[in-house]
Amino acid sequence: MTKRGLGKVLGLATLLSMMGLGLSGCDYWPPALQAEIEQLRSELQTTTAEKARLERQLADMTKAKDDLQIRVEDLSRLNRERAGQITTLEANLAAEREKVAKLAKGSAKKTPGMTSGKTSAKKKTTKGSTQR
Repeated sequence: MTKRGLGKVLGLATLLSMMGLGLSGCDYWPPALQAEIEQLRSELQTTTAEKARLERQLADMTKAKDDLQIRVEDLSRLNRERAGQITTLEANLAAEREKVAKLAKGSAKKTPGMTSGKTSAKKKTTKGSTQR
């Protein structure tokens, strides 16, 4: 082998040994790094629990919103029905008032002719009576 070939082989061997060390990892973990990893795990658990709690709250709020939306739709429908009933009742009331007005005009025309023949009687008091 030539020098050039030998250099290539040595370079390739060095590269392979470095890759082997890189893939095998390091067995030594400093205590500060271990503490930081444990802290991050604890924070992850806390965050996961909070996320689950917030998702439950979101589901509850969504259900409550849907229930309230159904109630609003029911009340709107009932309001429209009541408005229709009020309109109908107002129309009926106006028709009845017209009937009463016509009857009052008809009886007013008849009333003066019937009462013209009557006279009113006055009550006389005597001198002997006492007033209290």
